[in-house]
Amino acid sequence: MPAARIAPLVLATTTSQALLVVLAPTVVAVAAELRTSVAVAGQARTVTAGVAVVVSLLLTRRVEAVGVPRLLRGGAALTIGVSGAVAIAPNLVVFLLAHVLVGVALAALLTAGFAGVAGFSGHDRAWAIGHVAGANALAWIIVNPLAGTVTEWLSWRAAHAVPAALAVATLILGHRLRPGRQQADVPLRALVADRNARRWIGAELLAYGCWTALLTFVGAFFIQTLAVDAATAGWLLAAGAAAFFAASTRSGRLVARVARRRLVAAAAVAMAALGLALLAVRLGMVPAVVLFCLVGVAAGVRTPVSSGLALELLPGQAGAMMALRSAVTQLGYLLGAAVGGALLAVWGYAALGVMVAVGMTVSGLLILRVREPSTRP
Repeated sequence: MPAARIAPLVLATTTSQALLVVLAPTVVAVAAELRTSVAVAGQARTVTAGVAVVVSLLLTRRVEAVGVPRLLRGGAALTIGVSGAVAIAPNLVVFLLAHVLVGVALAALLTAGFAGVAGFSGHDRAWAIGHVAGANALAWIIVNPLAGTVTEWLSWRAAHAVPAALAVATLILGHRLRPGRQQADVPLRALVADRNARRWIGAELLAYGCWTALLTFVGAFFIQTLAVDAATAGWLLAAGAAAFFAASTRSGRLVARVARRRLVAAAAVAMAALGLALLAVRLGMVPAVVLFCLVGVAAGVRTPVSSGLALELLPGQAGAMMALRSAVTQLGYLLGAAVGGALLAVWGYAALGVMVAVGMTVSGLLILRVREPSTRP
């Protein structure tokens, strides 16, 4: 049954994001106990993303040969071990070094989750990738408040049991996956040699950079501009994540009616307009929250449909393309947070809104130049 086959892939993707999300509600407690600043402790996120980019690029060559089941189980097993390593870290150096392995586990799980969708076909594939992409939001909806509660009641160290528990479930359900036919290694240059793949990479990098810039600072925007408290801001972020999940899991219905590249472009332009209105126009709390949820809906459509397009671009190399997707995602996270933070520091939220608007619009234009396999001569 499709539901039984998709469950380990959804869990793998949720677990990969849990490795990132768990830092958000724990970083203040980590900094206090390890006697450092929040900014320095937060560099664990940078370490994780940087390593994930490198490992994902390496996986583009080997994912087809290794296979999704082995990659998923290996990533889950590593997550269990590394969650324990982070939890018992006696000082900042060990804490940051442990996040090197967190990056490896994240790359393996995220790549396995999306590459596993290649085993579906037709309408089932669109349905499956919508749920796998939606799993990114599940981590924000479930893991964030749960880890925060555990941190408050027990400690930040105990909070790392949350991604570890998800990894255990992933490992158990991962045995349902059957290995596919092993294929030869795929060199990275074989992927970037394709013009359509290069255009997709550029569009995806821009989109993830802008989406990350918005997500990174929208909580602060709510607090500083709308004068809400931190707890309320957390619930508002969860509302946006819920909107993303609802749209992502239903995006498969749109694929049957609209060409993927047009759908991705339309969603990107919608994110551009909505993001600009949210950050650059001073609105009340209710309109701002509605706009943020609508951005979540547009992102929930764009993300799975764009990933589905990548699966179709190079037949027989879907796994390698999903490994490349993991690398592009993490690189977008790094660049988006850095550039967005710089713009915010110098020119404020309006400049951040302009960045989102321009970047998402260019992303949409780039994706329109990608020729889907069905339309190629």
